[in-house]
Amino acid sequence: MDQHSASDIAQRLGSRAEAVCRQYLSNGRREGRYWLVGDVRNTPGRSLYVRLVDMHNGPAGKWTDAATGEHGDLLDIIAVTQGCRTFAETLAEARRFLSLPSDTIADVTPRRCRPPGRRGSQAAVRRIIRATDPLVGSIAADYLRTRAIHHLEGIDALRSHRRLYYRHSKEESFGTAKNWPALIGIVTDLDGSSTGVHRTWIDPATRAKAPVADPRRSMGQLLGHAIRFGTPHDVMIVGEGIETLLSLHEVMPDMPMAAATSSAHLAAFLFPPLLHRLYIATDNDDAGRLATTNLAERARHLDIEVIPLVPKGGDFNDDLQDGGADALAAHICDQLCDVDRSLIRQAYL
Repeated sequence: MDQHSASDIAQRLGSRAEAVCRQYLSNGRREGRYWLVGDVRNTPGRSLYVRLVDMHNGPAGKWTDAATGEHGDLLDIIAVTQGCRTFAETLAEARRFLSLPSDTIADVTPRRCRPPGRRGSQAAVRRIIRATDPLVGSIAADYLRTRAIHHLEGIDALRSHRRLYYRHSKEESFGTAKNWPALIGIVTDLDGSSTGVHRTWIDPATRAKAPVADPRRSMGQLLGHAIRFGTPHDVMIVGEGIETLLSLHEVMPDMPMAAATSSAHLAAFLFPPLLHRLYIATDNDDAGRLATTNLAERARHLDIEVIPLVPKGGDFNDDLQDGGADALAAHICDQLCDVDRSLIRQAYL
């Protein structure tokens, strides 16, 4: 009889989640408390996220693929990546991994589980926020104007950083500048405490995104949280990107909104306690539509009314840039409940 049950093996894998991901999902990377990769087959990308530490919403080692809705544990990852034909083969491979010499495991595991590492991530978030300037009048505001976004007064969740360090990816030349101006989005939980930051590096010469491989990155505890514009009560809009929500804010400045920063995080957005009606600003791609479906299903289980908002183009910033604010307001107005149409800026009614 086996000494360890399948559930025990799964728990042991979860306690070494980052080591497992580095071994079997090597095309991904750590971002905050999650490992991001394209899918369970180790395809490069960001749709699948693995929880690396125990959190209030579940234990380490659990994963969700926002593009497909699939979810599972690390035994599933091992089974698919190793082509195991039976569950017995999967358990055998897991046992082989768990029996690695202790110095091999220790070489990876402490970087994940020691408390100073987690504190360091939050300390880095706080350092970035402390180094920022107000948005209005900044280079970050100039960047947003290149995206046809102009109404920025009172948006405290967005800040500007004059020189933020950019860490090169493995695909980039080391000649790339290390410091760029950046738009900083402050990610907060339902209590308003900052949990992470979203960074968009900016080219000071063009005021467009910086010419780097990955001009948008996030750090900190992101899942379930968001960059928030206004305080929601019974109704709000949630979507993926900052520019998407700011485009809607251009024509609906009094509607509370939240940017979840990605399709994976949108699907896991945590609902404010008084919420009764949720508009979901959907990105017009497979990942965006699936995230909307998954979030809507969760909301309806809580008796929250769900209304998807669908752009004409790829997202609502595309609509704003292509057609202007008047056309965007008219398109949105047709999708709102009657009671919420008064929230559209009067100039566009």
